[in-house]
Parts: sequence; structure tokens; C-alpha cells
Amino acid sequence: MIAVRPPCDAGVLRGAPETPGCATSAKRWVLVATILGSSVAFVEGSVINVALPAIQRGLGASVAEMQWIASVFTLLLAALTLVAGSAGDRFGRRRLFAIGLAILAVGSLAAGVAASDRELIAARAIQGIGGALLVPNSLALLGAAFPKSERGRAIGTWSAWTALTNAGGPIVGGVLVDAISWRAGFLLVVPLALATLAIALVRVHDVRISRRRPEIDGWGAVLATTGLVALVFGIIRLASGAGALVAAGAGAVLLSAFLVVEARARAPMMPLRLFRSRTFLGANLLTLLLYFALTGAFFILPFALVRVRGYSATATGAAYLPFALIVGALSRWSGGLADRWGPRLPLALGSVITATGLALLAVLSGASSYWTSVFPAMVLIGLGMAVTVAPLTTTVMSAVDDAETGVASGVNNTVARIASLLAVAIMGVVAGAVFGRELASSAATLDVSPPVRSALAAQSGTSLGDVELPAVASEGERAAARGAVAAALAASFRVVAILAAALALTAGAIAGCFIEAAPPAQRAADAATPACAHVALVGEVPPRTDGCEECLRTGSEWVHLRLCVSCGHVGCCDASRHRHATAHFWATSHPIVRSLQPGEMWRWCYADEVAV
Repeated sequence: MIAVRPPCDAGVLRGAPETPGCATSAKRWVLVATILGSSVAFVEGSVINVALPAIQRGLGASVAEMQWIASVFTLLLAALTLVAGSAGDRFGRRRLFAIGLAILAVGSLAAGVAASDRELIAARAIQGIGGALLVPNSLALLGAAFPKSERGRAIGTWSAWTALTNAGGPIVGGVLVDAISWRAGFLLVVPLALATLAIALVRVHDVRISRRRPEIDGWGAVLATTGLVALVFGIIRLASGAGALVAAGAGAVLLSAFLVVEARARAPMMPLRLFRSRTFLGANLLTLLLYFALTGAFFILPFALVRVRGYSATATGAAYLPFALIVGALSRWSGGLADRWGPRLPLALGSVITATGLALLAVLSGASSYWTSVFPAMVLIGLGMAVTVAPLTTTVMSAVDDAETGVASGVNNTVARIASLLAVAIMGVVAGAVFGRELASSAATLDVSPPVRSALAAQSGTSLGDVELPAVASEGERAAARGAVAAALAASFRVVAILAAALALTAGAIAGCFIEAAPPAQRAADAATPACAHVALVGEVPPRTDGCEECLRTGSEWVHLRLCVSCGHVGCCDASRHRHATAHFWATSHPIVRSLQPGEMWRWCYADEVAV
């Protein structure tokens, strides 16, 4: 569960290698498919926020089971995203994108019909695998479809639509929970995923320019996944005894082994050399603490709003709206802050503003109104994150070499997801412990019958407000019990919010200690033409045919035409089935082609793999 989109999605797109791009007619379909794909994945991560109380009541799930339901999607997303991106580069981004959509649709259907908490956890795991295949390859398809000169507008369009999903997801989820069932939030994804899959299969073509096919860090993926599963299992089950400690210890050992493997691997999914940069290390520590704080508070907040304030699921989703709208509206504006003032000030200031908003949530009570408590807190949290996210992306990208900006952005996104995962596990344990202590203390002093007191005491450590009373309880006893539950849950959320505020403040301190104060230098590579040793071979050569020479002979179809500027050969592009332009280069070593599409004048060097 991620409360806000990871900070470096735009960084991943900007850091993607240069490409000649898709045919003009295909670009709009790539943009549509990637917007829908990213939105589907985000909906799965955000709808769960407002549905958690209803899921707990519907399935009778304990706090630990709710933590797994909320976090297993993010766990697999965090562990597999980087290796799934490498797999897409090796086996085809569109193929992995389509497989991810299909798996996500199956997982969503399974979640919608789950009859028990364990079935729902398994379905969420399937969704996580699908999301891990979908998300990185969605970004890769978008980056490959647009050359860098056109990528800014495409990123802006993609960001605007995903911001709308960010804002509308919780509200749509709340409406579905109130009007139909919590199951509807999962079932809604199925037709959206299938429609996106149809567009991907019919209209999206895989642009594969580079001759390099990256290795897949299989051991890294296995160790990261098993380590995170064991660690999270141990944390969630911490109160159950020595077995949980053994699991957590095993997770720590496996994650340590992961770091050893990454240090020695030829193609690591998380290159540790990047962390030698003090600025990159600081940016990721800040990300870890800030996203931990935000997700931890937002995980418990729906329970407090529903069971302390009496909100409906729709009202709970709407409570997040100021936060989402402010982040979406101001993130682009805040991107200029780092250019003008340097990244240190906005990162520190944004973290402090976020901490202030989280601290304001700590005073949440049943008596205060939305406009005097939740609304100003959400405004401050949204403003703080808006001031932070764009400069954080700039900081991550400026901390490494140009060739590694995409990898660095992916690593930072993974850190954000791991932070969200750990937040649900740890903050859930903290909230459950405080709630259990407060409710047990209240139950001992309530003027209720022994069966009611026993029921409250027995369930105090296994729920977050969903307490069942025996049938013999009178209406007065039920009202007293509801008051005790609300007070215990409010105290629990108060502790979580204060802890989250402290972590956000620590993130601000890290910005002051680790992040450079000066604005990042303008990268010369952004403005300069990439070096190519074959420009002298460019000639004014007329096309030998009106279409792909080989396709015309065989009756095949093509997507995009390229002209060899050495001999006039016309071949189909790498998005076409037969890739005759590339085959011509391998047969003749004629390095440079140019587009033959109307209105396109780009040239591409196969030998140097640059636009010229």
C-alpha cells in the first residue's frame, strides 16, 4: 500500500536511454496504454486504504491479517520491480507489460470473490506479482516510445492523468464500499485491466533499439523477496513468541546476503556503488523515513476516521482529497525550487511541513470537526509532500552519472516501496499494542457485566476497533463498549501520528546533513548532441522502394519505415514483426538510418546507439 506515488517515476522516464521513438500514429496508443496501466496499478494500491475497516468486519480478520492484506501487494512490488524491468529489457517490454496486466486481472478477480482472509492475502500476492511486471515495463514502454526531445510533454500528460487517479482512487473506492461492497473495489480493476491489455496487444509495439540484452539478477530477486517476507512476517507476529524472532532474524540474514550478492553481481538489480554518493545516500534515507511516516499514518487513519469519527467509507476517501489535489497541482511548480534554491532547503522544509501536518492529525478526536482537524492536517501534509517530491527526484538524478539516472530513480522508487511495506508492518504492531493496552485498561473499569468485560479483554489485542460483544449485552453496555473502543483507537492513532511526525522531522534533519546546498549543475548532456563517429556517412540517398523491401516481397505488414542513408534500403522498424531495418544493418554494417514517416526527420545510429 503506497500513500503517494513513488518520488522518481518521472526520473525513471527522463533517465531512459535516447530512442528514435515509435511511429507518430502509435505514440498516442502507447501513452493511453501506459496511463491506464499505471492507473490500474495505483488503484490497487490506493483503494485498499479506505476498504480496510470494511474488509476487517466482513472477513473477521485480525490486525496481523489486515497488515498482510495491506502490505503483501507492496512487498512483491518492492522486491520484484527492478528485476522485472531487466526482464522486460531482455524478453520484451510489451510482453511483460501484457503478462502483468493479465496476472493483475486474475488477482483482482480472486480478491473480489475471496471467502476468507487467507484467500484475500493470496489474491493480493498475485496482484503484487502482476504489478511488479506491469509498473516498470509501463514506464519503459513510455520512455522508449518518445525521444528525449518529445518526452517532457509525454511525461507531463502521464503525470497529470496519474495525479487524477491519485486523487480519485480513494473516493471511488469509498463509494464502491458504501454502495456495493469492499469486493467491488477489486472487481472494478478487472475490466480496466482487460481493456488495457487489449490496447497493448493490438496497438502498442515494442521499440527495442539497443543490441544489449541485460542479465537478470535472479539470486538478487530471490534473496530480496524471501528476506522481506521473513522480516515482515517476524515483525507482524512479534507478539506471538520466539518463532517470530527467528523469522525476523532469518529475514535480516537473507537481506544481508542480498547485499553481498549485489556487491559481487555483474548485473545487480540494486547497484550498491550508487550509495557511495553522499547525496544519493541522503536522498534515499530521507525517502525511507518520509514514506515510512506517511504510509504508517495513512494505514491507521481509515480505522480512526470510521470508528472514532463515524465516517462512511466515501467520506473517508474524500478526506484524502486535499492531500492528493495539492500534491498533484503543486509538484510541477516545486520542481523549480531545487533549480533556484538548491535541493537542501525544499527537502528540509517539505519534511518539516509534512511533520507538522502529521502532528496535527495526532489531536484527532470524535468531537473535532473535519474542517478544524483533518482538513488542515491534510493540506499541510499535501503541501509538504508537494514541496519535497519533485526536488527529491532532481536530487536523485543529479547525484549520479547521466548513464545511471534511470537505475538510480528505480532504486529510489524501490526504497519508497520498502518504506511503505515496513511502515504497515511496524506501525500496525505499534497501533495494535497501544489499542490493546488502552482497551484492556478501560475494560477493567467499565460498569458492564463480566461477559462483556471478558469479551472486550479477549479481543483487545487482535483488532483495531472491530470488537464483537455477546448477545446478552444491553444497549447501555454496548454504548459504553463503543466509547471505550473509540477512546482506545484514538489513543492508538495518536501514538502512530506522533511517531510519524518524529520520523518526518528526522527526514528533514537528514536533508540538512546529507544533501548539497547548491543548485545542481546543468547537465551538458541534456543540451548537447550525443557523440557519433558515423555522421560523415550520412548522405542524400533516395529510397529504393515505397515500402519495406522485404515486406513487399513477402506480403508482410510493417509499423514504421526507416531509410538507410548509405544505400537507400527501406526497411521496417524494430516495432515491426520482422525488423528488416535492423537486419539490414547487421548484414551490411551501414550504421545510420532516418525515419521515412511523414513529418519525422530523426536519424539513428545503430552502431553508436544514439540519435544523430
